[in-house]
Amino acid sequence: MSLFLATLLPGLFLALSGALLVWNDPRVGSLARALPRSNRSAWLFFGTGVLWFLWRLSHLGESDLIFFKTPQPVMLGFAVLAVLAFVYAPDFLAVRGLCVLMLLAAEPLLYAAYMEYHHPQRLLMVVAVYTGLAAAIYLAAAPYRLRDVFDWLFRTPGRPRLAGAFLLFYGLATSAVAFTY
Repeated sequence: MSLFLATLLPGLFLALSGALLVWNDPRVGSLARALPRSNRSAWLFFGTGVLWFLWRLSHLGESDLIFFKTPQPVMLGFAVLAVLAFVYAPDFLAVRGLCVLMLLAAEPLLYAAYMEYHHPQRLLMVVAVYTGLAAAIYLAAAPYRLRDVFDWLFRTPGRPRLAGAFLLFYGLATSAVAFTY
């Protein structure tokens, strides 16, 4: 992935998220509050994360596999774990799926910015990605906290607009920076 694309995509995602919060439609708040325990969101986010992770496992080299000659046993093991997660741990699976997607998406984004010291503006994207990584690690361990954050955020009408304005500004700035490379 090029540094341009690795900066533009997170910037557009942040700007879109911020625009939704600035708009502050009641449907946005109700969707956000329902997201952590939603079965559809769990199938979408966790399922996508599982498929992406299995695809990454299928491309492991021989040096990455310690006890196996091919990645198929490892892939089968993780696929069974994913099915068992849907069966025995369905609570907040959508949040964990978002965390998996954030962890997987961070690698190509940070790899594109690696050793690009002559582009200090790349740090706008890098800071956003590392903030997302920290949130993903925390929320994977305590997924109910996302429900608490959404409850706090949408308790008063000014909070989502303020958070949205920040995200919109940061996302637009990051997107604009992508065109300076």
